[in-house]
Amino acid sequence: MSDSRGTHIVGILPARWGSSRFPGKPLHLIAGKPLIQHVWERCRQCTKLDALAIATDDARIQSAAEAFDARVIMTSPDHPTGTDRIAEALGSLPQASHIVNIQGDEPLIEPALIDELAAVMAADPALDMATAANPLDPADPAVHDPNVVKVVTALDGRALYFSRSPLPFFRNAVDGLPVYRHKGIYAYRRSFLETFVTWPPSPLERAESLEQLRALENGASIQVIPTTDTSPGVDTPEQALEIERLLAES
Repeated sequence: MSDSRGTHIVGILPARWGSSRFPGKPLHLIAGKPLIQHVWERCRQCTKLDALAIATDDARIQSAAEAFDARVIMTSPDHPTGTDRIAEALGSLPQASHIVNIQGDEPLIEPALIDELAAVMAADPALDMATAANPLDPADPAVHDPNVVKVVTALDGRALYFSRSPLPFFRNAVDGLPVYRHKGIYAYRRSFLETFVTWPPSPLERAESLEQLRALENGASIQVIPTTDTSPGVDTPEQALEIERLLAES
């Protein structure tokens, strides 16, 4: 939370209408509520966020979000990524010192994970970014799935590399060394985010189609927090049905 050093942590949910696989996804009804509302309500349970907002370019999302009393920041429709959308939204949040970028399609996200990311960023003024990762068994088929992003870290937990390829390559078995599946939630120091969006897409970023590689290629420090939060995202209507089933069981 805010303190005498001026730390002010804001959670932002970027939301756009035009998904190629699932147009209108943020407003898709799950158990009678828009998807984005489920995420918002999870975030409201956090204790380390000083403010929360939805950043969108679409009046339909704005209207629906305001109906459940969310703060909405309208942004340009021309942003290539959610990160760029969040950077513009910061213009309406001059007090924000740190930002947590919360994916608007993870309705079961653990509030404790968001709080942990916020706390890690606030505790280390030298840290540029923080993110999270789930340990996988090296034998899990997901290790070879290019849609599952893997990350390897230094001994202190800082990210060394992210890839769609199996990472690391186990030429030798190493007891206790998991594969880490990257979870797409990020926290940033404000000044770093404002600089990050001015950099052009980097070579490795373009090769792997992974925006976080731009940060590493420019020398940024990214702390990776291991988590047991394996909450699924929603990329298709079929996945939305699965989330509805999980909510009914909870």
